[in-house]
Amino acid sequence: MGKERYRQAKKLTTTADSGGSNGHRVRLWKLELSQLAKEIGMEIEVHHFPPGTSKWNKIEHRLFSFITMNWRGRPLVSHEVIVNLIANTKTRSGLTVQAELDTA
Repeated sequence: MGKERYRQAKKLTTTADSGGSNGHRVRLWKLELSQLAKEIGMEIEVHHFPPGTSKWNKIEHRLFSFITMNWRGRPLVSHEVIVNLIANTKTRSGLTVQAELDTA
C-alpha cells in the first residue's frame, strides 16, 4: 500500500516497543527485518520506545483498541477473517484501516 502512496521513498522508518518479539535484542526480529529490507530493496530504520512506554505509541494507542472492539465476540477462524475484520475498522472521528492478506 505504501509503494503507491510514497513512490519516491528510499527508506522505511517504523517504531516498535522494546519488549516481546520485536525487542531491540531479539535476533530473529533483526534477521526478519534484514530479509524484508532486501526483499523490498529499501533501508529500514526502527525506533524503539523505551521499556514501559508503548502506551505512548500513537498508532498502537489509537488503532489497536478499535480493532479489538471491532472483532470482539467473533471467532478468528482464518487469516482472511482476521484481515477482513481489521480492514473494516472505522471510528466516528474518521479513522479507517487498510489491510490485506500477504500470502507469501
